[in-house]
Amino acid sequence: MEFIELLSNFSWISITLFILGVGFIIVEMYTPGFGIFGALGILSLIACILVTAQTVLQGLVLTGIFFVIILLLLTIFLLFFSKRLPKKLILHEAETLEQGFSGTEDMKYLMGKTGTVSTSCRPSGSADFDGVKLDVVSNGEFIEKGTLVEVIEIEGNRIVVKAK
Repeated sequence: MEFIELLSNFSWISITLFILGVGFIIVEMYTPGFGIFGALGILSLIACILVTAQTVLQGLVLTGIFFVIILLLLTIFLLFFSKRLPKKLILHEAETLEQGFSGTEDMKYLMGKTGTVSTSCRPSGSADFDGVKLDVVSNGEFIEKGTLVEVIEIEGNRIVVKAK
């Protein structure tokens, strides 16, 4: 009985705020940026709960109901409309070395190079190799700032050094 009374408390204002909130959240999925639309969506949904709920218990129940409805709507929306996402948001091709994209192979030239640690390695820090500062990792040992280091391993974008 309480659930039916809760549903009867909905007014056009709360329904409008709910639709606006869900709409803003959907717009947020399509617009890269700072989250303004997402924040507006969340604020609209909170305002909807505040306008509709008469007690704290009703507010909690409404929050749960909204959470479930929004999850269902967003899941359905993504399933049916994910193919229509803007092309800017989806990478359609792999970036390969043959196409000119640099991978980790170009860092292999650093093997055996020596440089100077610009910040202490605890075990990570940065080192200067011929005027180029790079993030490095030691083998777990602490290396003081200003110490000469040698590159002993390159694994992906991870450069492992040891004190020389």
